[in-house]
Amino acid sequence: MRIEQGAKRVRAYLGGQAVADTLRPVLVWENPYYPAYYVPVTDVRTDLLTDYGRTKHWPSRGNAHLFDVTVGDRTAVDAAWRFEESPVEELRGLVRLDWDAMDAWFEEDEEVYTHPRSPYTRIDILASSRTVRVELDGVVLAESHSPRLLFETGLPVRYYLPKTDVRLDLLDAGGRVTHCPYKGSAEHLSARVGGETRPEIAWSYRTPLPESQKITGLVAFYNEKVDLYVDGVLQDRPHTKFG
Repeated sequence: MRIEQGAKRVRAYLGGQAVADTLRPVLVWENPYYPAYYVPVTDVRTDLLTDYGRTKHWPSRGNAHLFDVTVGDRTAVDAAWRFEESPVEELRGLVRLDWDAMDAWFEEDEEVYTHPRSPYTRIDILASSRTVRVELDGVVLAESHSPRLLFETGLPVRYYLPKTDVRLDLLDAGGRVTHCPYKGSAEHLSARVGGETRPEIAWSYRTPLPESQKITGLVAFYNEKVDLYVDGVLQDRPHTKFG
């Protein structure tokens, strides 16, 4: 478990009120992919917390006291955790608020979605003249000579293709929308190939966040689920949590 002092102002809101407002957030990597925010107890509205005596144990952090967070007629059950007797001394004076239980989170004055941004994740989006072809069971789903390549720390290269180079007649909106704190909201697409529907083969950002505007309206396919050729060379399918 990694712990690091953050430098951003961080606020968490529930029912229109700031439950936490801090200039001293602590980033705690509870998993290897992204951190969670822990907030000094002095920067939390403790008058909104109710302790019903519930606890939970984590091997790495010890026992946590679980608190309900109540604002008006809204109650988020077990949404605040305190590790007052944690074997990790840095956690003892902090409160962890459940990200999904809050209505909104802000880093400075910008709303953040899904999870805190990691200071060690970088995204580069580069125009390319490589030829990218996407196939599934021998059916060509897309072929482009003007892809945008998205390089994101810890993930495979993603190839974003103009819709004019994609067989949109074979793709359908899958109904599921996911959120990325670096790129925004993505609409997932399924493919119809050989009489079968393959769910969540691709995705597209209609209105990405400002730092990812270069991929607006483009389509990317999961390298993990399709046969992807770059300049005629078949790429290995990576093994990731998206496979």
